[in-house]
Amino acid sequence: MKLSDLINQVVFFEWDNGNINKNWQKHKVKPSECEDVFFNEPIIEYDRQHSQKEERYFAYGKTMTDRLLFIVFTIRRDKIRVISARDMERKERSDYHEKNTQIQK
Repeated sequence: MKLSDLINQVVFFEWDNGNINKNWQKHKVKPSECEDVFFNEPIIEYDRQHSQKEERYFAYGKTMTDRLLFIVFTIRRDKIRVISARDMERKERSDYHEKNTQIQK
């Protein structure tokens, strides 16, 4: 199955208290901001390095307020489970804008 097909099957987000609090405490990222990214056409890549126990992915995208976030997540059945979320670093922002420009052409 293609990654885009997998993402399109997702219906819910799965949150646990540890991840909600961790992302807020470490990076001041709210769960709603993470969810925004998935509704704003993120760039999603497979995380080959960290996919030993379960498949993990990266999402590069923006919130409804144009905050650029880097999100690590997994998909469990029909749910996205965010593992971590933070602001994009300079190189990630540059890559995101470059890839977004290529997609729009």
